[in-house]
This record gives sequence, structure tokens and C-alpha cells, in this order.
Amino acid sequence: MNALTRSERGFDDFFPEFFRRFSRMPAYDGPAEIRVNVKEDDKGYEVRAEIPGAKKEDIRVSVDGNVVSISTEMKEEKETSGKRMLMKELYVGSSARSFTLPHEVDGRAAVAKYENGVLTLHLPRAKESMGRAIKIE
Repeated sequence: MNALTRSERGFDDFFPEFFRRFSRMPAYDGPAEIRVNVKEDDKGYEVRAEIPGAKKEDIRVSVDGNVVSISTEMKEEKETSGKRMLMKELYVGSSARSFTLPHEVDGRAAVAKYENGVLTLHLPRAKESMGRAIKIE
């Protein structure tokens, strides 16, 4: 006699219901990912970062040596039209991204531009730092 028998509502019926439940769950509203492309030439770096929906004044960029940090705060817009929200999938909150470049960047000569959801950074390489030899006593 077979120990595993099929019942009226058995194992095979569990999976369709299991996936149906997940399809009704609200979308994940975690932090929006800042995606970047970094190109290098003989003068420095060009960074293109996708930050859709952000406002220029809510984006912060900092350079510390060869570490570039980009952060943004997506704020919820206040609706006064009296309309009822039926679906809400747009992200509200903060996102941040840092990465390291192979060479130090001249932060004073860096240029940033934000247009159509894309932040473009032109980061020139810093001139060679004046190192010095240290005598061992």
C-alpha cells in the first residue's frame, strides 16, 4: 500500500493558492536604488546616476579623496484635491550610494548637473599629492 495518497484538496492545490496570495500583496516600498555608470578618461571620471523622481534641491553629492557619495530624500507630495488614493507605489524616503574611484578627485573642480532624472558628475583627477620620504631612525 502506498503511504503517500492524494486527498480531495491536497498538496497540488496548495501552490496555486500560495502564489495567488502573494500576487495580492502590496509592492515592496524599500529604498530606491541609485544606479551608476562610471567612465574614466585621462583627465578624470564621468559618473551618471539614475535618480528618477528626485528634485535637484533634494540631492546631495560629496567627494572625500577618492570616495564619492550620493544621497537623496524623496518627499511625499501633499494632495489637496480631495482625491482618494487607490494605489501607491512611488517610493518616499531616503536613498544613498557611495563608491570608491581608483584615484583621488579634485572636489573643487567637480561639476554636477541633474536633468530628466539623471545626475551627471564630471570629476577631474586630483594632481599627484606631494609625498615625502620618511627617514627611519
